[in-house]
Amino acid sequence: MRAVEDALGITIPDNARLIRNLITGIQYVQDHVVHFYHLHALDWVDIVSALKADPAKTSALAQSISDWHNSSTAYFKGIQDKLKSFVGAGQLGPFANAYWGHPAYKLPPEANLMAVAHYLEALEWQREVIKIQALLGAKNPHAQTYIVGGMSIPVDPDSQNALNAGSIAFMSGLAGIAKEFVEKVYIPDLLAVASFYKDWAGYGAGVGNFLVYGEFPNDTVSNTENLWLPRGIILNKDLSTVHKVDHAKVTEYVTHSWYEYSDGNDKSRHPWDGETNYKYTGPNPPYEYLNTDGKYSWLKAPRYENKSMEVGPLSRMLVAYGSGHKRVQEVVNSVLKKLGVGPAALFSTLGRVAARGIETLVTAEMIPEWINQLAANMKKGDLKIHSGEKWDPSEWPAEAKGYGLHEAPRGALGHWVKIKDKKIENYQCVVPGTWNGSPRDASDQRGPYESALIGTPVADPEKPVEILRTIHSFDPCMACAVHVVDPDGNEITRIKVV
Repeated sequence: MRAVEDALGITIPDNARLIRNLITGIQYVQDHVVHFYHLHALDWVDIVSALKADPAKTSALAQSISDWHNSSTAYFKGIQDKLKSFVGAGQLGPFANAYWGHPAYKLPPEANLMAVAHYLEALEWQREVIKIQALLGAKNPHAQTYIVGGMSIPVDPDSQNALNAGSIAFMSGLAGIAKEFVEKVYIPDLLAVASFYKDWAGYGAGVGNFLVYGEFPNDTVSNTENLWLPRGIILNKDLSTVHKVDHAKVTEYVTHSWYEYSDGNDKSRHPWDGETNYKYTGPNPPYEYLNTDGKYSWLKAPRYENKSMEVGPLSRMLVAYGSGHKRVQEVVNSVLKKLGVGPAALFSTLGRVAARGIETLVTAEMIPEWINQLAANMKKGDLKIHSGEKWDPSEWPAEAKGYGLHEAPRGALGHWVKIKDKKIENYQCVVPGTWNGSPRDASDQRGPYESALIGTPVADPEKPVEILRTIHSFDPCMACAVHVVDPDGNEITRIKVV
């Protein structure tokens, strides 16, 4: 949307801005909690070890770090009994293939039992809080109410078929539930787990360069100097200087990617001039060997001024910290103090885990503010949610191009579009997983994943949980790199706008 709105010079109404902020904000909160408990926790938590825990000691541990209501001995005994029944019946489900008993696990049984309990609670919690997005966007994670110029969901305090006072109250209640769980469960759990793994502040540093497009406009999208999470770049881990972002400096290489450019594979292209011409030259099943000296990835290699850049929550918190974001600075300093580590710990696997939690907390605190602003607009009679200017294609220029920069939960997401004769002539997006998971470029410069794994200790190569810890700390989304290709190299389908 932002790319097309930029191309056509459209400014969305304030209510549309707030609704978009709310959709993205609750997605951050839900997505980060799901990642911590359901996608990343088992890299640190030994589920089976929880069977040995003393529920009374688990209760004492839980009460020592939080006043969360589910912390009684009976509660944890019930969770343990449920886990025993799963294990006894051979029905561990998503827990079945983990590396139980691995020497890299450090949590005591009681901490493991507490984590299992909160894993299960988070399943129910996330289903509730995401109803905010369901109300505003209809579908998670890809909201259906975005349209060029604003939103399609009406705002009217007097209508049952629009966002009204009841909707505001409903969202406010869910926002409170979201904030309470983050404050009383997620953050205490994160700090408790991290305290046993402080050595991971020394692994997973990566490339040391961080790119943030910024998100949550305080007024208009075009005013990039007034974003709640600021735009900027950190180079060489230097937090004293936050550099400005220029989208024209973003390019992509295909030197080690299964694509080809018409002017040579060692050249880079800006997304406006991007090409997506696949040419698979990799191994055939069973994939016994991958020649990384040649092409070895379906991901292109994005670069900013020819530099490899990390994107995601850590990048956002670093840029916010370096830009003087008061609340982020407060929480970052508090977390470092509680863990007893210095600022250098931020540039690590543990730093990524902590940054995601910090971002979740500050975002959960901000969501009620956006709800209140939307309510205030409704109260004063501002019900506009869409700008109809240039809705008619006859008003469009013969040619136009634009870009839209967004911070998805996993990091910097850019869209570039060229429009000609009322149709899309070229469209390219550069997604967070491509930035972080990129292969080497023409200068043999590694991407963030590859760089972050250097020096990682692995106790058992057959069970590389240590590798998973660092890769999962980025919260990878490999859907961004899924390609369906005919085994004989034939084109399967082509979509053409007519």
